Amino acid sequence: MEFTLKLLNGGAGSLAAYLAAHVLLCLLPAFFIAGAMAALIPKASITRWLGRNTPAHVSYPAAAAAGSLIAVCSCTIVPLFAGIYRKGAGIGPAITFLFFAPAGNIMALAYTGSILGPQFAIARLVLCLLFGIGIGMLMAMIFWRDDASHDAATDDLFAEKASIAPAARGVLLSLVGLLIAGTLKLWPLTATLFSLELPLSWAQAWQDTLFSWVPFDATKGEEGVSFQGSVLIALLLLIAATAWKGLENIVEGATRWTWLALGLTATTLAVAAMRLTPGPGTLELAFTGRVFGVALALWAVWYFAHQLAADDWRAWLWEAWRFVKQIFVLLVVGVFIVGMVRQVIRPEWIESLAGSNTVPANAVAVGFGVFMYFPTLVEVPVARMFLDLGMHPGPLLAYLMADPELSLQSMLMVAAVIAWTKTLAYVGLVAMFSVGAGLLYGAWVDGLGWLPLLLALGVFAAVLAGTMVWLGRRQVAHAPV
Repeated sequence: MEFTLKLLNGGAGSLAAYLAAHVLLCLLPAFFIAGAMAALIPKASITRWLGRNTPAHVSYPAAAAAGSLIAVCSCTIVPLFAGIYRKGAGIGPAITFLFFAPAGNIMALAYTGSILGPQFAIARLVLCLLFGIGIGMLMAMIFWRDDASHDAATDDLFAEKASIAPAARGVLLSLVGLLIAGTLKLWPLTATLFSLELPLSWAQAWQDTLFSWVPFDATKGEEGVSFQGSVLIALLLLIAATAWKGLENIVEGATRWTWLALGLTATTLAVAAMRLTPGPGTLELAFTGRVFGVALALWAVWYFAHQLAADDWRAWLWEAWRFVKQIFVLLVVGVFIVGMVRQVIRPEWIESLAGSNTVPANAVAVGFGVFMYFPTLVEVPVARMFLDLGMHPGPLLAYLMADPELSLQSMLMVAAVIAWTKTLAYVGLVAMFSVGAGLLYGAWVDGLGWLPLLLALGVFAAVLAGTMVWLGRRQVAHAPV
């Protein structure tokens, strides 16, 4: 019974910490962006660069380039992946985008370089780019018949729209700006501009209670529930209750529940951008640059949304709500299960099993990335800890490639978008390529010369180029007459 309670407490604590720290400024904008992609963006705007029939030498680099600009974790990227896939992106470029964005974005690479050194950052960039494109191409080759059916289905869904309206473009760009303002960890967004102190004597006691309910070890990348986090969880529950009443039948028209849900969402995003810090007898409200960045982005979203036709903004809200219903429950289940598993797995096991550059050691590192998921960028200091404790650089790189991609909750979410057959194939390819990346980098660290390393990478790049040519010829052969 004690062990069962420990597992349940671990799952509940993991879920509470995740909802408090990561859902709002990351996932909420992502769901609205995905809804805007599906409802407001014409199919041609996606398929021009990422479509199944777009030349491979254009679509795959474009997918990687788009992913490099979005500093989000594996859970946040899934709604964006769902948006472009539903709009008509080919399975190959969409998978490349899904793979590259969490692990190969600019922020992740810069942080990797600063904590683990430039060699790790360069290796992560090169191998994520080559292997991300390779995984996408293999998915396109394996599922090309399903891809053709999907392309025909999106033609039927979105054939009525030919061009994107300026207001729709403004909404999408404003939402992207909201996502960036809420997640980018750079000055001046993180700088405190001014602060206020409220005489709330109970705030510190409530914070201590939360830490006792949800204990955590920050050295392991774990997160507790702060006072601010508990406020955000309460607001999130209010959003869920009002959104169910206000968005479930939004296509029939808005109600007061609709406006209440949207107002709560905007308020919650603003509160999430602040810093609420309990002190002796007070609660400090710190207004950072992020508060004003989020407020400006929210105003821009409202300004452009106000210019949309009624049918367009209703369709946008319905698509966003549909993605929430499709994905969010699976995210909650996944985070809860991961929290329970983390009570069983010990980092010491990984350190002892991954001290050499072998296939089992790299496989263990990949498995660790699945069940010990950390939010974006947190995996880097955790990797630093493992490196200091004796983990070999090869398995460490395998972990850095797998952890942002293969969290249990992200697998459940991806399966809701592309079904389990494709999801299992994707998971298997990511695991295989991550192990291969770890073995290759580990061999170089152990003394493999530059010539064999460049030769191996050159052979892989040549295979990718040949695959692009083959895909191009197949596209021509199967093009409609």
